[in-house]
This record gives sequence, structure tokens and C-alpha cells, in this order.
Amino acid sequence: MEKDYRLQDLVIMKKPHACQTNLWEITRMGVDIKIKCVNCQREIMMDRLEFEKKLKRRQK
Repeated sequence: MEKDYRLQDLVIMKKPHACQTNLWEITRMGVDIKIKCVNCQREIMMDRLEFEKKLKRRQK
């Protein structure tokens, strides 16, 4: 799996959010990664290891 992520990349997570979408945009990168739901604009932060476990794939 690719570990090359950039700001503004769209990613698909394994489980859908409460608003029924699993498409997220990366808004901050560092030790932690912040992602924003494309549908409802909710933002969450998680550490990089947790992000990589929950990631399904990068949106092309």
C-alpha cells in the first residue's frame, strides 16, 4: 500500500462516517493526520499508524 500522502488528497476509509460516506480529504499532516469528511465537513485527528490501519485506499 502507498504511504505517499499529501495535503488535499482524497482518501477512502474502510468504515463509513455517520453521514454515510467514506470519502475524506487530508487537511493536516505531521505526527498526527487530520482528515475532513467531504460530505458533512466534520474533522477528526488520528495518529499516522491508526490512519494507515483505517485507510482503504487513495482516491484516484
